[in-house]
Amino acid sequence: MTTIYHNADANPEAIAGQHIAVIGYGNQGRCWALNFRDSGCRVSVHVRADSSRQMARDDGFEAADIEAASSADIICMVVPDDVIPKLPVSPRDDALVIVASGYALAFDRLKLACDTGMIAPRMLGPEVRRCYEEGVGFITAVGVQQDTTGTARQRLLAVAKALGGLQQGAIEMTPHQEAVLDLAVEQVLSPALAHVNQAFIGAMLEQNIPLEAILTELTLSGEVERNYRLLREIGFVGQLDLHSPASQYGQLSRRGHFDDLDFKPSMRSMTDYIAKGKFADEWDAECEQGMPTLNALREQHAGPAIKDFEAGLRKQLGPDAA
Repeated sequence: MTTIYHNADANPEAIAGQHIAVIGYGNQGRCWALNFRDSGCRVSVHVRADSSRQMARDDGFEAADIEAASSADIICMVVPDDVIPKLPVSPRDDALVIVASGYALAFDRLKLACDTGMIAPRMLGPEVRRCYEEGVGFITAVGVQQDTTGTARQRLLAVAKALGGLQQGAIEMTPHQEAVLDLAVEQVLSPALAHVNQAFIGAMLEQNIPLEAILTELTLSGEVERNYRLLREIGFVGQLDLHSPASQYGQLSRRGHFDDLDFKPSMRSMTDYIAKGKFADEWDAECEQGMPTLNALREQHAGPAIKDFEAGLRKQLGPDAA
């Protein structure tokens, strides 16, 4: 049975008086630091001596070098996954180190003697702050990787509560589970959906339907986006009742039409590659070479021509055209 934590499961006394060091002051780091401070925690920010450090000071934080985070009771490494292993930090044996995604812990990119755990908001960075300010919180994945002090879970939950990550519920997962799920959405599900979309666009073009109309149906109108919001707010059955009877019949009666297309073998193979840490090795090698493959793929699939086409279309259809 999956364990789901809420605010009542956390005791703020578990971190009372403890110093939280936030490493990183980008989209996530800034929001984490602000939320912690507003929850009454003692917080410092640790970044390179650049504009992010000045921003932290402008926000009223004590800001220092990354190395200085080593003395903190709780260290939150809120930086990209590939940066974490390179951080010049030496935590105390009784410290708790927290990462914002399971990647570094799951694939042994971060090995420490102290308590380690994960608080992974299912929310983009700026929304972590906005949801906190609105008092609604957000769903989070939480998990302890290593408990050397016997206090890792209690402290992790207290930190998650201070962040705003228990208010809507936090799902207990191992960092490995979270990392596999997160990477699989990006590498397994997203390419499959892109392939389905391309096939659909091709079928519609064969019916002489304008490309602009097809893209409007898929994205520009916002209808699909709002349908997904309704799925979250009222569930599948609730949103289905908002569709016409013809729409309901069409959706439900054609559900088995693609059953002969077995995606699972490919999805299983791709997920196994992730779970065994092979993608992490592949990404390390790509980073060491200066990301040549990523740059080539971006040029192929998200280059200036595509960007210009999308920008031009948004000027004619959607909010920018209003």
